[in-house]
Amino acid sequence: MKKVLVVLLALMMCASVFAQGSAESSSAKYTVGICQLVQHPALDAATQGFKDALVKGLGSDVVIDEQNASGEATNCSTIVNGFVAKNVDLILANATAPLQAAASATSKIPVLGTSITDYASALEIEGWTGTVGTNVSGTSDLAPLDKQAEMVKELFPTAKKVGLFFCSAEANSVYQVEEMEKYLAALGLETVRFSFTDTNDVASVAQKAADSVDVIYIPTDNTAAANTEAIANVVIPAKTPVIAGEEGICAGCGVATLSISYYDIGYATGEMAVAILKDGADVSKMPVQYAPQVTKKYNASICDALGIAAPAGYVAI
Repeated sequence: MKKVLVVLLALMMCASVFAQGSAESSSAKYTVGICQLVQHPALDAATQGFKDALVKGLGSDVVIDEQNASGEATNCSTIVNGFVAKNVDLILANATAPLQAAASATSKIPVLGTSITDYASALEIEGWTGTVGTNVSGTSDLAPLDKQAEMVKELFPTAKKVGLFFCSAEANSVYQVEEMEKYLAALGLETVRFSFTDTNDVASVAQKAADSVDVIYIPTDNTAAANTEAIANVVIPAKTPVIAGEEGICAGCGVATLSISYYDIGYATGEMAVAILKDGADVSKMPVQYAPQVTKKYNASICDALGIAAPAGYVAI
């Protein structure tokens, strides 16, 4: 009987130690909420890069709550407000609408953005200095727009009219279009805007653009990125080439792009998160980071379909 009691006491002590250890382990963990606007290759790559860096830096001490807004800004607000209610330790906002939602929802929880083209436009900041100065920072997916404009001229020297195809509800797309108008005008090219408000308008507006211009330019637009098949079904039969702002759009409906790596900017954002959570870095003092390099790429299958020779100096997607 004494032996049984000794064994039971030993088991109880072990259970107590295990429970205490589990509680300490649980209390040491960080919770990070990810709000991604919509599922498409570029944003998916950025999220994956972020998670990889986060796990590398924090290991089992991080719990990730990943949610997708299915392209709806209202869903972004719902998701982010849920993160705030749970008092997560950090929020990743993947794309502009999640960033805007997070910046509105909390001024205390650190917010990191990725796949954001221009933070000043997204957050309506005047006198941009490179740092938001609040609880928000992150990475940008902006490739040099002047170089993208030069790409239009380089690949299509006889083109006279360029259609700018974008979602008017995306602030960063509007910013890119405004900048591209300046660069293309400086190259002697006429520009025409073709904007749509949501997925339902993409095909019809694409048809108007394809019928009206020599070349179409699509910025890093999330709605366009999620509907490249619909765009391709219009522009390829019309023989109207598309220059894209990022590789995912180009892979779906374009002929060429000046591409960054979304995985790389996502990974860099994850490293920023580790610095904040583990090392106590002040997010308000962290400058927005940019992709370290850009690459000229082309879509071989669409170039073949349009009778365009593979451009020299470009890498096939």
